[in-house]
Amino acid sequence: MGPPADISTTAEWRALADHQGQMASVHLRDLFAADPGRADRFTAAVGDLVVDWSRQRVTDRTVELLVALASRAGVVERMGAMVAGAPVNATEGRAALHTALRAGPGSAAPAGGADVGPGVQRELERMAALADQIRSGRKLGATGQPITAVVNIGIGGSALGPRMACEALGAFRHDRVRCRFASNVDGSELATALSSLDPAETLFVVSSKSFATVETLANAASARAWVAAALGEGAVADHFAAVTADRQAAVGFGIDPASILGLWDWVGGRFSLASAASMVLMIAIGPERFSEMLAGFRAVDQHLTDRPPAANLPVLLGLVAVWNRNFWGFPTRAVIPYSSRLGLLPAHLGQLDMESNGKQVRLDGSPVSYPTGPVVWGGAGTDGQHSFHQWLHQGTDIAPADFIVFAEPDPDLAGRPGLDSRDLDRHHDLLAANCLAQAEALAFGSAEGGDGDGGDEPDRHRRCAGNRPSTVIMAPRLTPSVLGQIVALYEHQAAVQGAVWGVNSFDQPGVELGKRLAGPIAAELASADPPELGHDAATNALIRRYRRLRGRPC
Repeated sequence: MGPPADISTTAEWRALADHQGQMASVHLRDLFAADPGRADRFTAAVGDLVVDWSRQRVTDRTVELLVALASRAGVVERMGAMVAGAPVNATEGRAALHTALRAGPGSAAPAGGADVGPGVQRELERMAALADQIRSGRKLGATGQPITAVVNIGIGGSALGPRMACEALGAFRHDRVRCRFASNVDGSELATALSSLDPAETLFVVSSKSFATVETLANAASARAWVAAALGEGAVADHFAAVTADRQAAVGFGIDPASILGLWDWVGGRFSLASAASMVLMIAIGPERFSEMLAGFRAVDQHLTDRPPAANLPVLLGLVAVWNRNFWGFPTRAVIPYSSRLGLLPAHLGQLDMESNGKQVRLDGSPVSYPTGPVVWGGAGTDGQHSFHQWLHQGTDIAPADFIVFAEPDPDLAGRPGLDSRDLDRHHDLLAANCLAQAEALAFGSAEGGDGDGGDEPDRHRRCAGNRPSTVIMAPRLTPSVLGQIVALYEHQAAVQGAVWGVNSFDQPGVELGKRLAGPIAAELASADPPELGHDAATNALIRRYRRLRGRPC
C-alpha cells in the first residue's frame, strides 16, 4: 500500500490531532518536572553535532505517533528512492541526487540507469586542479599576472550557499586570494564586487545550471565588458570560468571549454553546495578543507540511510517540524546561529526550506488541504536579541527556534588585535551563555515579572509565559566538516517534511512566473518610444510612472 492521496485523512493524522488537543494545556515546565530524564532522552548526536530537542512540545507518545505518520506517508521509502537516484522530482522527471555529490570516491550513485559517481569525482578533481593553480599563484591572467581575486556571478543556489559557506569558514580562507560575489541584478552589487579589483588579476566564475538565468547573464555581460575594456576581447577566455550544464552556451559566451565545470540536471540549486557551484568556496578554503566539508555531509547522509525513523535525527526533526506546523499551527520557524560568521545561514536555510516546500499541490496535482512549508527566517545571536527576540518571547504568534552554538571560538581569532586568549574565552563564554539562556527563557519563561514599582499588582509587561519550543544544536567548533553536517541535517529535514505532505520538494515552478513576466516589462520600461501596454491597470500605471521618472515618453 502506497502513501495516501491526502495524509490528513488518515487515522495517523487524526491521532496526532487528538494528541495535540490533550497537550494543549501542558507547559514545558510540567513536562520537565514530571520527567527528570527528559533532557537526556531527547538529546542525540550525529557526527559532531549534539542536538537537544527536549524543549520541543513533545512526549514519547508524540514521537510514537509521528513515527507512525511517517510510516503511513512512506517517508523511509521516499528517502531511499531519493538516495537511490529514482526520479523523485516527478514534475520534471529527474532524480534529486545531491547525496551523490558527497558520496566519496568509489561510491556507486545510480541515476537514470547510469552510475554518476565517476563523473562527480572527475569534476571534483578538475575543481581541485583549478583551485590549486589559483591558490599557488600559478593561474595567470592574460597579461601574465597571477589571479588574486575571484568573483562568483550567480544567483539563488549558485550564490547564496557558497557565499554563506565562504563567510562561515572565514577561519580557513586563503590569505592572498579575495573571493567576492555578485548575484543581484542591481548594478550596485556588481560595482561593489569589482571595487578595488584589477581586471588583469581577476577571474570570474559564472555559475548557472542553464546558462540562461537573466540576472546572472546580465552581470556576466557587464563583467565581460569590464575585462574587455581594460585588456581587450582576447583576454576574456583567460579571465572567465563557468559552472553549468550547458557547455555550448558557455562556449558561446567566450569561455574556454577547459574552464567549464559541469553540473547535472539532478542537482537542484539549493542542494548544490557540495558541487562545482561552490568553486569559489574551494578556492577560498582549498581542496583538502572542501573534502572535509563533503565528509561532514556524508556523515549525515549515512545516518539518514542507516538509522530507523525513531533513532534518525533528520527524520525526527523533520517530523517535529510537521508537528509544529500542522498540529500546533506555528506559521514560521527561526534559525539563530550564535556565530557571527554564520549570519547568512538563516537565509540559505530559508531558500532551502521555502523553495522546497512552499507548495499548494501534491505530487498527483491535487490541492493540499493543510499548511505546508513554514516561513524560515532568523539572524545571528547576540544581535537578534536586540531586534526580533522581543517578538519571540512576548509576541502573539509562536515561532519554534533552532539555536546553533559552538563550544570553542574560531581558531583564527587568537592573537587578533584587541583579543588575547583570556579576552577571547570571555567573549565566547558570554556568547554561549546568551544562547543557552535564550533557549531556557523561551521554554520556561518567568513568573509574572515581579511587582511593578512597588505595588501589589504584578508587572504584566515583564511577564514571559514561556512554553515556546526550541532546539539547540551544539558542536565543538565551526569547521568545514561541521558546516557540511549542519547543512545536510537541514536538507534532509526539508525532504522529510515534503514526503509527509506529499509534495515535490525538488522543483520550484513558482519561481518562473515572475521571470516570464519580467521580460516584456523590461522591454517596455526601456523602449525609446511609448510602448503599447496590455497589463492590468496597476502595472500599466507603474510602467508609465517609471518611464516619466526616467524622462522617457509615455
